[in-house]
Parts: sequence; C-alpha cells; structure tokens
Amino acid sequence: MKDKKLNTTELRTSVGLGIVFSLRMLGMFMVLPVLTTYGMLLQHANKTLIGIAIGIYGFTQAIFQIPFGLISDRVGRKPMIIFGLSLLMVGSLISANSNSIWSVIIGRALQGSGAISAVIMALLSDLTREQNLSKVTACIGINFGITFAIAIIISPIVTNAFGLHSLFWIIAFLSIICFFIVIYFVPIETNHKFIINREIGVVQNSFFKVLRNYKLIKLNISIFCLHTLLMCILIVLPHQFELLGIPISNHWKIYLITMLIAFASVIPIIIFTEINRFTKQVFLIGIMTILIAEILLHSFLNYFWTIIIGLQLFLIAFSLLEAIIPSWVSKESPLGYKGTAMGFYSTSQFLGVAFGSSIGGWIFGHFDAQAVFLYCILVSVVWLIICLNMSEPLYIISMRIKLNDKILAISNLEQKIKQQKGVFETLIIPEEKSLYIKIDNKLTDRSKIEKFLNCL
Repeated sequence: MKDKKLNTTELRTSVGLGIVFSLRMLGMFMVLPVLTTYGMLLQHANKTLIGIAIGIYGFTQAIFQIPFGLISDRVGRKPMIIFGLSLLMVGSLISANSNSIWSVIIGRALQGSGAISAVIMALLSDLTREQNLSKVTACIGINFGITFAIAIIISPIVTNAFGLHSLFWIIAFLSIICFFIVIYFVPIETNHKFIINREIGVVQNSFFKVLRNYKLIKLNISIFCLHTLLMCILIVLPHQFELLGIPISNHWKIYLITMLIAFASVIPIIIFTEINRFTKQVFLIGIMTILIAEILLHSFLNYFWTIIIGLQLFLIAFSLLEAIIPSWVSKESPLGYKGTAMGFYSTSQFLGVAFGSSIGGWIFGHFDAQAVFLYCILVSVVWLIICLNMSEPLYIISMRIKLNDKILAISNLEQKIKQQKGVFETLIIPEEKSLYIKIDNKLTDRSKIEKFLNCL
C-alpha cells in the first residue's frame, strides 16, 4: 500500500496554494456586506451601479475561469497564477485610489479577471500524488466556506474603522503576499509538459458532452440560483439593518452569530445525509427552507427578529447546499470529465454572483427591498420546480490511478477491472497512462484497486 502521508513537497503545495486560494477569495467576499452602504458615498453612485460593482467581479471570473486553466496547460501554472494575481493587485489599486463608482467598477472587473482558481487546482494536481489528491482538494474546498465567513464578519469592522478604500488596500497587500508564496514557498514545477488530470483540469473539445447532461444542467442552475439569492440578500440587508437602528459598526455581530449557528447546524446534517444517502430529500428541503426564508424576509421586513430568523434559515440552507451541490456534480460527472464539469459548475457559481448583484441592485434602485425579496421568492419557486423530479445520485466516487507500461500492455485490462467488486465504470487513456474509475467506496477503495492492478 502506498504511503498516504503528505511529503514535504505536498505539504508546501497544499499550505501555500491553500493560503493563496483563500486570500484570493477575500477579494470577492470582503466588499459584499459593506459596498451597498459605504459605496453610496462614492461619486455618481446609485443602487443599480453598486449592484454592478459587486457583480462584475463574478462576471469576469466566470468569463476567464476556463480559459485561464486551458492556457496554463501550455504556458505553465505559476506564470498564470502570477498573472492573475497581478490583475487582482492592479484592480485593487484602481479601486483603492478611486472616488467614483465607475472607477470602482473597472477595478472590480480587473480583480475578477485574474481567475486563477482552476489553475491553482491544476497545480495542486501536478504536485500531489494521486492517493493524497482528494484529501488536499477537500481542504481547499473547506477554505472557501471559511474564507466567506471570515470576510463577511471582518469587513464591516475594518470598513467602519478605516473606510471602504482600506479594503482594497488590504486586498492589494494580500496580493503581494501571494506573489511571494507562489514564487518562493510553493514548490517548482518539474514537469513542463503538463498531462491533464481529467479529475481536475478542463478537457478541450469536451464541452458538449458535459453541457448535454441534463442532471448537470440542473445542478448548475442550482448553484446559479443559490448565489443569485445570496447576492440579493447582501444587497438589501445592510440597508434594512440601518433602517432598524443598527449601526453598520455592529453588523458584524449579526453575521458572526448567524454564520456560527449555520456551520454548527450543517455539519451533522451533511454527515447524516452521506451515511443514510438522502441527498435528494435534503437538497429539496434546503431549497424549501430558502423559499420560507425569502417569504419571511418579504412579509416581515420591518421586524428585527423576523429578519434574523429569515437570515438564519437562509444561511443554514445556503451552507448545506454549498456542500451538497459540488459533491453531487462530482457524482454525476461523465467519467474522465469531472474537471470539465467542475469548470462549468464554477462558471455558473460566479455568474450567479454577477447576476444576483446586478439584478438585485437594479430592483432595489428602481423599487424597494420588498420587491427584491419578491423576486427572490419567484427564483426559489422556479428553482424548486426544476429540481423536483431529480433522482437520487449514485453514491460513487471517481478517481485517477496512474498506470505503468507493463499494466497497460495487459490484454482486456479494462474488462478485468470492471469485474472487480464495487467498480461501476472505467476509462483508460493510454496516452495519459491513466485509469479513470468510478467506485462505491463502501464496497472497495483505491488501495484494493491498486493491489489488484499490481497483482496482474
């Protein structure tokens, strides 16, 4: 059995890229709870333009996410990460030195255009052994949720003490730290001829195969709707808290308490869901919980405790679905195209951020907060209807196992592997010297498959 402990290279890779990924995400999250209020002090600002300023980050992220990953296959991972961080820093400096909402919009667009998430995951795959890759990528995924919580909590504190522009200066400073981490701490790429790991990277000429999968379409619609609704709430609630007499300096306390309760509530639910294999039921309950939260926020918008209950219900459901949906995408992805499917998932996620911020800001600017929540109710109802007939996913995991020339030369290799207990599907790519396989991890695991291959 292969050693599953992280070696020095893997530790440096996971820690370094984990920090870069988290600090990069702060660029999107830190402005969310404060730009709708402090941004109104900028020249030419109105609620519609504030929504665009928030959402354009997600829009440029969505546009450049897949192209950055594909280009990195040719020119290298680190150069693309450094280029993306440069765009983040330049955009932050433009926003930090601007008194106009239009300059902030330009700066935010540049910030988002440095879409390096897919490249980070690809570099992680290049520098991590297969048996440790799922462990390391899971840690990166957890960082996403933790970064969101930290950003939502600390940004009102920082902005109240030092002003809106301080957030952009902080992001620019964090970009510089990321430069040094990538250049000096993350190990050097030794393989300049990049072999795509289809579990992580996007495969060219495979888009149609993923896009025509109706289950993945519904899951991409789900993550789009989820982030659309999140942005609409964050556009409205800071103003509503102010109207109820809660100063901006105290908003962080509300976010802290509600986020802690949400995380504490979700962990046992996720464990229960995986053990009992109730993904579909819990998924639909999550959407219905969001619908109830939106109805509460729409109907009792002038009552503090009702808003808190609505926000709490939303954050519990949001945290739950944020964990369930990517796992479901992984299960439903065509074998050998998981990386491509996750690329479209991330694109849909960022498009939801862009659309929710823009349309939420426009509705809020032309109508009122209740109109925004009415729109959210309609989105939730349509989302629920679309997903009602989804079937329970197969509880399987996919992975890649590297093959040597001796194993590749075995006749009827794929057929022999398929006959093993717990194996659902296999795909051998000889030019990549890789076996892509889907298994039921209650019946078998990587070590058993590797042992079988070594005995052939």
